[in-house]
Amino acid sequence: MRFSERIGKKPIKVDIQLDSMDEELRISLWNVIEFYVNKPLKAEDGHIMSDSRFNDIFNTIWFSFFKEPIDNIPINKYALIDELRKRFFAWTYLDVYDFFDFIVQCRDLPLNRDAFIEDSNFVLQRELSGYRIINGILAPLTNENEILEIEKAINNTEVKRYEGANIHLAEALNKLSDRKNPDYRNSIKESISAIESICQVISNNPKADLGTALKKLKTSIPIHPALEQGFLKIYGYTSDGNGIRHALLEEHNLGQEDALFMLIASSAFVNYLIAKANRT
Repeated sequence: MRFSERIGKKPIKVDIQLDSMDEELRISLWNVIEFYVNKPLKAEDGHIMSDSRFNDIFNTIWFSFFKEPIDNIPINKYALIDELRKRFFAWTYLDVYDFFDFIVQCRDLPLNRDAFIEDSNFVLQRELSGYRIINGILAPLTNENEILEIEKAINNTEVKRYEGANIHLAEALNKLSDRKNPDYRNSIKESISAIESICQVISNNPKADLGTALKKLKTSIPIHPALEQGFLKIYGYTSDGNGIRHALLEEHNLGQEDALFMLIASSAFVNYLIAKANRT
């Protein structure tokens, strides 16, 4: 999170990359191509592509992905790699994802496909891309509306009355978005704490736990029973002996998808409660 966002001078933006691709993500994806395609190609004897086991796949790329004459393919393998690199770093983010989607679906690619997918997903997660390779297809992990829900919740709680919830949501986002040391366990904890805080304020019961606060809220704010029960169960999961709030839960059981889901769900519920409270 930027300094100007932390001190409330600019609206907070969620860093998950859906409609863009920063330099670090692009370079990281290129490095996957370099490791699995370019380096093995360079390690082969000779410089002529027709003698390479990668010749067929590059013919397929030119024929089916670029849709250009295959007699334009550079004969020298080093020239071919330079041409691919030039295109890769000139492409839009959609072109890059199209290329990865195409490569993953090429069953005859002479590489360890499972390892390629695993390393690609590692990069996509580390650099906070909104996409993953799932069941052999590049698919969105989240969408723009979900990201907007998080931003809306953080901006809705900027007022003094909801300061506690704002701090928890901002911390949940910070811990989720830390590219070097993401803390999914505590991000989930902060997301749930944001709901607890907003319920304490609206119910005028600053020391109540989520269950108690929700029950009191129902006397003044109509809450759909399914929503109430859903969040009580989530709260129970995070509060039981093996829950997020206890050290017994092993961190490797939690991933980015768990923390992202909890932040999206908690943000949506915070927005819902604020809207209900304002109407009441």
